[in-house]
Amino acid sequence: MRHSNLFSTKSAAVLLLALTGCAASCKRDGSQAAVLNPASAAAAKVQFDVLRDSVDVKWRNMTESDDQKIGITRLLLRELKGQPGISAAQLQGLERANNRLKTRRYDQQTMATSALIDQYDTAQDSLLKAVYPVAAPNGNAPTENARNFVEGIQQLDAGVVTFRVQYNQAAKQYNDYLMLHQTDLHSLGGKYAKVKPLPVF
Repeated sequence: MRHSNLFSTKSAAVLLLALTGCAASCKRDGSQAAVLNPASAAAAKVQFDVLRDSVDVKWRNMTESDDQKIGITRLLLRELKGQPGISAAQLQGLERANNRLKTRRYDQQTMATSALIDQYDTAQDSLLKAVYPVAAPNGNAPTENARNFVEGIQQLDAGVVTFRVQYNQAAKQYNDYLMLHQTDLHSLGGKYAKVKPLPVF
């Protein structure tokens, strides 16, 4: 009986050592996996912040270009005041329409309603179509400044599509990453718990 008890004691000790070693090994492997796992919450946050910054830069570039176009249009209309054959009342109407543009412009969230984009584009296009014949009838501006302003507005207007394509590319990368790592990001809490896909053009 003592021999049997000794065997049982040795077996239990060996089994205990094996389980302890396995637990330690598994713990080390798990720690390494957590550090190296690119899908961890910490790693997801870093990459997500980079993508969000890229989206914001593209949006800022686009809106600053639009602001510049509105500003140059304002300067052009002021330049035209007092020029022969140009109606002061007509210029005032164009100035009011130009000043209203920023209040009508969509933002990164409201652009989900595509009608708002169409309404803004229509308002700005209609304004410029009314401004060009007044500022440069038959392509002849009354002053050098007026000609430079018209050319500047046209160049900025031609760049709208490029800015929107660049924004779309950045927003789609952001949305794709969010879809893959939404659980990790939501686990961080705070603003990351509320992140949602961005609308695109």
